[in-house]
Amino acid sequence: MQSTTRRLALNCLTTAALLCAGAAHAQAWPNKPIRAVVPFAAGSATDQIGRAFAEKMSATLGQTIVIDNKPGASGMLGADVVAKSPADGYTILIGTNSTNAALKFLMKKLPYDQDTAFTPVGYIGSVPLMVAVNNDVPVKTLREFVDLAKSKPGQVNFAYASTSQHVSSEMLASMAGIQMIPIPYKSGPAAMTDLIGGQVMMFSADFAVTVPQHKAGKIRGLAVTSSKRAAAVPELPTVNEALGLKDYELIAYFAVFAPAGTPPDIVAKLNAAINAAANSKDIQDKFAPNGFSVEPGTPEALAQRNRVETDKWAKAIREAKIEAQ
Repeated sequence: MQSTTRRLALNCLTTAALLCAGAAHAQAWPNKPIRAVVPFAAGSATDQIGRAFAEKMSATLGQTIVIDNKPGASGMLGADVVAKSPADGYTILIGTNSTNAALKFLMKKLPYDQDTAFTPVGYIGSVPLMVAVNNDVPVKTLREFVDLAKSKPGQVNFAYASTSQHVSSEMLASMAGIQMIPIPYKSGPAAMTDLIGGQVMMFSADFAVTVPQHKAGKIRGLAVTSSKRAAAVPELPTVNEALGLKDYELIAYFAVFAPAGTPPDIVAKLNAAINAAANSKDIQDKFAPNGFSVEPGTPEALAQRNRVETDKWAKAIREAKIEAQ
């Protein structure tokens, strides 16, 4: 009897010790640097926004967040890295409409299930795109650009390095009744370099990439892809205004995702850090001139938003007649 009692007491002590160790481990997160995978190149809008948020989140969490750029295949390569990483909170994705809404409609086969591979963590914000041309293209307005494309079928091209850039251009072509030749790039900055240099004629890209070059006079902005004019470039009409349309709108958005199965308490801590960054005045002041709108929210709100966005992008890609690669 005494031996049995001793064993029971020892088992209870062991169980209590394990529970305490587990609780201590959970409380200790994060106890090492966190990797934030940016699925686009350094200097891209996703990279700029991801780095700014990572710095703020690091201060809140008390651990360094290291940016890891994994560009390629419209964000697919970087997203795949995160989808296949341990669900321990130490690898997160700075995701976009490309990686988490549109890719499954643009790729014949993804190396992961886009709908189940990620845990939504927190919405960061959104930004319109600018339709811009090389300064030597002989047009001053988007209407003139459309007329040029109609007069020279098969001779007008556009650059793209992400889903939003690709789809916004194909949507424009479809709704305006023109044909353009798509030229893919690995990164937005590389595409911008070629737009400035005249290797491509048109580029529809995030404000973070286009606004500084437009204001410096290195490219010519023609229109914005939002439904309302943007405060960052109020002189530019919307695509709808410029072409007499009513249904054209395309906004790029950014959000944080983690591998599926990431513990809820870790997701909650990451979400709180994201929202603290979004609410910080210096983040808002830094990106407001580029038309970036921050929108703090819960993981559940991001999950719902992403479902809506996935349906929206499916419709846009279908109507633009973009074939899966």
